[in-house]
Parts: sequence; C-alpha cells; structure tokens
Amino acid sequence: MALDAGLVGRGYPPSAVYEVGRAKIAEFAAAVGAADPAHTDPDAARALGHPDVVAPPTFAIVVTLGAADVVLADPEVALDYSRVVHGEQRFTHHRPIRAGDRLVSTTTIEAVRSVAGNDMLTTRVDVTTEDGEAVCTATSLLVARGTA
Repeated sequence: MALDAGLVGRGYPPSAVYEVGRAKIAEFAAAVGAADPAHTDPDAARALGHPDVVAPPTFAIVVTLGAADVVLADPEVALDYSRVVHGEQRFTHHRPIRAGDRLVSTTTIEAVRSVAGNDMLTTRVDVTTEDGEAVCTATSLLVARGTA
C-alpha cells in the first residue's frame, strides 16, 4: 500500500530533553574508532576552542534515532516496518555536539514517494538546545520494500 502524500509536512511534538554526557561521547567515540582526544579529554577540547569534549559527527544518530520513532509509531503513516531498510542518512551540523548540551529534537516528514513498488519515506529531525540554538539537522530515508 502506497504511503499517503498528504503526510508531507507533518510535524511531531519536540522530544524529551537529551542531556549529552562526557561518558556517552567517550563510549560512542570508542565504538566508532574516533581517536581524536577532543572526544575524551576536556583540556584537548578546550585547546581547540570548545567549552567541553565534542562528539564525533555521527553521534547525532544517538539523539535523533529515538526522535524519529514517532513517525513509525504514527498509525496514519502505516509503514510496514518489517519490510523497512535504511536507505540513507545525512547530518548537517550547525555546531558540534558538546558534553553538557541539553538537546531537543523535532521530527517532520519531508517526503513520501513510491518507486518500483517500494514506499520511500524521508524524515528530517531538527536538533536544538533547550534555548533554541540550532545544533544539527538529520535527514533519513526509509524504504519499505514492496511485496511483489
């Protein structure tokens, strides 16, 4: 069943606050092999002009993945998640994510389309501080494989 094009532009309420901690940044950096000391050493980060350690760029997935789940939980989207593959992920950083940040994510459906019997859903998650400072925009493409 094709996704409803009327979903484009649908927005969801902001997520709960995600407080970025040094330990989470260090764990993520180790997991992805990011060895820059600015990810684990506050002095190294400050020497680069940051107030605290900074996260590797792909750390944004930790913050945005849960926020995008509101789309999958929306019964009006009716996406068969058992047939979904992740087609694409992009991050546009407005500034680095830093330890101590208190981040809020807001999700919007950007596009829906059907190609060769496959439903494609693009979401955008805007990440800001609690005070509204833009931090990151994540764009994700999910593909629900057709049954034919």
